[in-house]
Amino acid sequence: MSHADLASQHCVPRKGKEHALDAAQINGLLAQLPGWTLTADGQAIVKDFKFANFHHTLGFINAVGFMANHEDHHPDIEAGYGHCQLLWSTHDVGGLSLNDFICAARVEALLAR
Repeated sequence: MSHADLASQHCVPRKGKEHALDAAQINGLLAQLPGWTLTADGQAIVKDFKFANFHHTLGFINAVGFMANHEDHHPDIEAGYGHCQLLWSTHDVGGLSLNDFICAARVEALLAR
């Protein structure tokens, strides 16, 4: 599955361990998302973004928030002057689901515009 394929999909409700991705699936999807990494505990994917100033950082956060609300799948966000970190996981599956990778790909598509 390519980055564009991921970004064109939409999140659907995923509850239960049967929707959790295995290591091979995670590694294959991570390969489609440059700069995204697996957290040390393997329960989330994360990426740091750099911006020229706080204004651009807030614009990015607002765009991500709009997309996340539309997809009904929300990241953990940590931000400061000129930087933002996004962390995606699916609490309802106890790890990573396809929704996390769809949203990460959608973030990359936002930045490509």
